[in-house]
Amino acid sequence: MIRINLLGVPKARKGKRAAAVSTPSEGPSAILVGFIMFVLTAGVLGYLYQHIKKQHGDLEQDLAKAIQENQRLSSVKAIYEKTQRESAQFQRRVDVIKQLQSAQTGPVDFLNKVASTINGTDAVWLQAMTDDGRSIDFTGMALSPNAVADLMVNLQKTGLFKSVEIKETSQDSAIKEMQAFKFELVCEKAAAQPQPPQAPQTPAQTKTDNKKA
Repeated sequence: MIRINLLGVPKARKGKRAAAVSTPSEGPSAILVGFIMFVLTAGVLGYLYQHIKKQHGDLEQDLAKAIQENQRLSSVKAIYEKTQRESAQFQRRVDVIKQLQSAQTGPVDFLNKVASTINGTDAVWLQAMTDDGRSIDFTGMALSPNAVADLMVNLQKTGLFKSVEIKETSQDSAIKEMQAFKFELVCEKAAAQPQPPQAPQTPAQTKTDNKKA
């Protein structure tokens, strides 16, 4: 019996395996995956590099601004210190002028007040006065011990002395015409009190003073 193959496909021979037909593998290849990973890694590294570079530039700008500000503050500090030195020098000059003015007028006023106090006390007169800077010693004569006590009270009332003490008193036998007592007082000076500043006169007060004059 004759068989006719109408399909035209050769019939596989018995006893032999059919040739294996190779088919393409499914999924991306390893080379493509490696290339993608390389591109991603390069992109991340480039971004990090640009970010770090920007931060470095910002830090350099901040450093430059800080240096400029430090220089400005240094100049301001130098001007402030110079002003302080000039102010201190001016204040020292003012203090010296005040001391000189006080030295010119202070002792005169002090002595005038002491002299008027002694002249205002009856039956006493001075023979000598010694000033050592902190205290004044008065040596004089009085007609009675009560006159010496009155002089001590009057000197204390002036406010010029912190304390008034009697160092010695004795009757002077050289004066026979009358009873006389020789005394010596030690008067410790009081601390100088600052004079209150005078209020400036208004124009109306000035006109009134001129009219009175």
